[in-house]
Amino acid sequence: MLRRGSVSRFTLGRLLATAGLLLALSFIVFVLLYLMPGDPAQNLLGVRAANPETLAQVRAQYHLDDPFLVQYLHWLGSVAHGDFGQSIRSDESVLSLLGSRVILTIQLVLYAFVITVLIAVPLGVISAWRSGGPLDRGASTAAIVGVGAPSYAVGLLLLYVFGVQFGLFPVYGSGDDGLDRFTHLTLPAVTLAIGLGALVLKLTRTAVLAELDQDYVAFARSRGLTNRQIQVLVLRNALLPVITSLGLVLTFLFGGTILVEITFALPGIGSLLANSVTYKDVPVVQAVTLLTAAVIALVALAVDLLYFAVDPRVRKRAAA
Repeated sequence: MLRRGSVSRFTLGRLLATAGLLLALSFIVFVLLYLMPGDPAQNLLGVRAANPETLAQVRAQYHLDDPFLVQYLHWLGSVAHGDFGQSIRSDESVLSLLGSRVILTIQLVLYAFVITVLIAVPLGVISAWRSGGPLDRGASTAAIVGVGAPSYAVGLLLLYVFGVQFGLFPVYGSGDDGLDRFTHLTLPAVTLAIGLGALVLKLTRTAVLAELDQDYVAFARSRGLTNRQIQVLVLRNALLPVITSLGLVLTFLFGGTILVEITFALPGIGSLLANSVTYKDVPVVQAVTLLTAAVIALVALAVDLLYFAVDPRVRKRAAA
C-alpha cells in the first residue's frame, strides 16, 4: 500500500519542478519578445504621428527603455507580489483582461473535452471489440481524416454548412450566458473535438486491442466468464493509456484554441495571445503563456495522481 507521505512528496516535487519550469519559460518568452522586430511604444500609438518626446514618455511609463535584465527583473518582482502589470496595448490590468476571457476559453475547452470523451472513447472500445468489422473500418477511416484535417479548415466548413447554409448555429461571437453561449460554442467545440477525438479513438482502440491479445483474456474465457465480465477486466487494464491520451487532449485543447477562436471570432485567451504577440504586448503574452503552461503542468500532475488511484502496479512501484 502506498503511503500518504509518498504521494505528498511526489506532489510537492512536481509542484517545485513546475515552478522552476514556469520561471525558465518566462525568461525564454521574455527573450523572444525582446528580440522580435517592432517597437511596442509605436504599436501602442498606432498610425498616429509621434514625436521622440512622446515615444520616450511611453517607453518610460512601461519601462521599455530599461536594459533587458532590468525589465525582466522588474516584471518578475511584480509577479511575485501578484501584479502582472498593465497591458501595453489597452492600458488595462492584465489580470482583469485575462479574467474576462479565460472563462470563455475554459467553457470551450470543457465542451470540446466532453464531446471527445463521450464519442471517441466508446467508439474506440467498440471498434477494438469488433475489430475488422464495418464499424471498425468506418471509424478508422474517419479517425485518419479527422487527424489530418486542419482545425481552421474544419471550422470554416462547419461554419458554411451549419451556420450559413442551414442557419442552425451562430457563425461568430460568444453570445450571452446560458443556452445562447451553448449554441455559440457548439461549432467551435465540435471543430476542436474532431481532430483530437480522432486521436483519442485511435489510442483507445489500440490500448483495448493490446489487452485483448493478453493471456489473461483467453484464461478468463476458458473459465467461463461472460463477455461483460471480460470487458470490465480489459477496460480496467486499458485505462492507463486512455487516461494519458485524455490528459494530452485536455492540455492541447487549452493551449491550442488560437486558430479556432480566431475562426469563430471568440474573445478568448487564444485570440488575445495572437493579438498581443502582434503588438509585442509583453505583460499579456507572459501572463497567457504562464497560465497555459501552469494548466498543462497541473493536468499532467492530475494524470499521474490518477495513475496511483486506478493502477495498483503503479502504487507498488512507487512504494518500492
